Amino acid sequence: MDMPVRVSLLAIALALALPGTASAEQVAQVKSPDGRIEVQLDLNGEGRLAYRVLRDGKPVLKDSRLGFIFRNGRQLLRNLALEKQAQRSTDHTWEQPWGERRYVRDHYNELRAGFVEKDGDHRRFDMVFRVFDDGIGFRYDVPAQPKLQEAQIVEELTEFVVARPATAWWIPALEWNREEYLYHRTPLYEVGVVQTPITLRTDDGLHLSIHEAALVDYAGMNLMRGGDGELRALLTPGSPAPVVRRTPFVTPWRTITLGERAGALVESNLVLNLNEPNKLGDVGWFKPSKYVGVWWSLHLDKESWATGPRHGATTANTKRYIDFAAANGFRGVLVEGWNVGWDGDWFANGWGFDFSKPTPDYDLAALAKYAGGKGVHLIGHHETACAVSHYERQMDAAFAKFAALGIDAVKTGYVCDAGQIERQDAPGAPVLREWHEGQWMSNHHLRVVRDAARHHVAINAHEPIKDTGLRRTYPNWISREGARGMEFNAWGNPPNPPEHEVTLVFTRLLAGPMDYTPGIVSLTGRNGQEIQSTLARQLALYVGIYSPIQMVADLPEHYAAHPEAFRFIKDVAVDWDESKLLAGEVGEYVAIARKARGKPEWFVGAMNDRNPRTLALALDFLEPGKRYRAQIYRDGEGASFQGDARFRFVSEETIVALGDVLPLWLAGGGGAAVRLLPVAPEAVSAASP
Repeated sequence: MDMPVRVSLLAIALALALPGTASAEQVAQVKSPDGRIEVQLDLNGEGRLAYRVLRDGKPVLKDSRLGFIFRNGRQLLRNLALEKQAQRSTDHTWEQPWGERRYVRDHYNELRAGFVEKDGDHRRFDMVFRVFDDGIGFRYDVPAQPKLQEAQIVEELTEFVVARPATAWWIPALEWNREEYLYHRTPLYEVGVVQTPITLRTDDGLHLSIHEAALVDYAGMNLMRGGDGELRALLTPGSPAPVVRRTPFVTPWRTITLGERAGALVESNLVLNLNEPNKLGDVGWFKPSKYVGVWWSLHLDKESWATGPRHGATTANTKRYIDFAAANGFRGVLVEGWNVGWDGDWFANGWGFDFSKPTPDYDLAALAKYAGGKGVHLIGHHETACAVSHYERQMDAAFAKFAALGIDAVKTGYVCDAGQIERQDAPGAPVLREWHEGQWMSNHHLRVVRDAARHHVAINAHEPIKDTGLRRTYPNWISREGARGMEFNAWGNPPNPPEHEVTLVFTRLLAGPMDYTPGIVSLTGRNGQEIQSTLARQLALYVGIYSPIQMVADLPEHYAAHPEAFRFIKDVAVDWDESKLLAGEVGEYVAIARKARGKPEWFVGAMNDRNPRTLALALDFLEPGKRYRAQIYRDGEGASFQGDARFRFVSEETIVALGDVLPLWLAGGGGAAVRLLPVAPEAVSAASP
């Protein structure tokens, strides 16, 4: 045998012996109902399991490995064999008690593939894949078994290996300020350790969102960059391991939403569909609504949470907000700083909070009665300052007290640096530190919403664990923060730039509702800091950033100074029959149309980055044969997100119908809001020139 032949044979032998180079065998596959998306499962020569995703026959994700590393046992990732597989299909429609749309179609094909170790302990697990027309969800299902009674999971070896070059929109994970960061836009190969959802756009125009659904009794999943196009799961830390579970258990669903246009990600119901149905029954006691309150004045430093001469939560001040709410048709009044515990350095010591005892200058019972007499409800506030065990010992009594007073919604808070949640398993025991998105906090938040539901109280969590669609299962979990909100426009350095809210629609809002607290018509933060928004854009936020509760966040006197803009804020709905993304690109611009729940009227909100542009919006969602009065609130000539040009504003009306195109000019940092009301034919004739 000559030298070249010997060298070639040696190279082949070495390649076959190296880890990861052994040939793979496809052992299972499943397609979406429309046949365009396909998931394939492979086992290579080492018995390592991987999946890949194709769309129209073209790779979206290359071979992406699966498995676990345990603290209390050897890893579960090699020497696997397919033991069984089965497929089924589901197609049904369910109704949301509140939401972006009333009816949701749940249509998928499911593959359940069971794997077993060929040697050692013969441990078993199933991989369950659900493939929808707009993406996939998959999870591990680990049965009870003698050799795996408890799993202390150090790493979940889940990968997402993107097959094409892509641009990514992302925020960092495991940082001190939780999720409250501005989004980066970078090539995928430049991302760091990131939170989900992360949004990607491949160089050939396919949009992806990677996230998770049904985060229950498990650590939140972050992602870290690996090799070429590779994102690896990174579980939020915990002790003795990120996740400790007794078998049997299932992991949260890992989700990949796909769309040819950015709007397809926004219109997807995939994350919601991967959650269990409503466990609470009738939740008609929760009313989607708008609210006002003692909040923005605190961030402006005009009033204080602490008692004293600047205390905001006084009986007299709260009555002023109740009167304002009643006069303008707003259901709720939020009051922060109402209870004992805010004096001193509360940020560093939440153990002083009493969640049932008001301050001496705040008559809780009398105010609840006063509000009720005007058709208004107080909204409760429970800031924990991260003394979470201290809160849990009081929350049931606090919810019961609120319920007795007609307070049916509570804003909770977890203000502290990430990783500094204070856990105390028994009074007097050592205080341990947990992460906001760790397994212990995953369970805490469910304890809160379940306990609140017993008292018919809804929860709006701030500094929360991420949203993973659990509002379907627990519909009293109505909203949350979990991103850089409006308060950064009061004192942030920098404030939120024009791109921020447009980016949120295609990133954070893919997870679920956000209590962004819009409507700052004064466009001014603390010490005169300019908010980088036009007046019209503040109105568009009510449609663009979804929440079933929306704050009318500015001071009453500021609304009095802008009556035309305030009219839209009073009119806009908060609960919807349908939502459609009319136009948009991630971080650049967006226009969304929503139909009010149970009413024939539509609302449109459009928002822009710093580059002026004109949108031509096709009104193809309107009902045939009807004419609509379009009440338009838009940027005026020369408007801009800087200086006095922020306030250039026009309100006007026109008549439109199905098939018309509505042109809207958006200033840099600007926006537009439109209310569409059906009108009788005679009204149309009267309005015609």
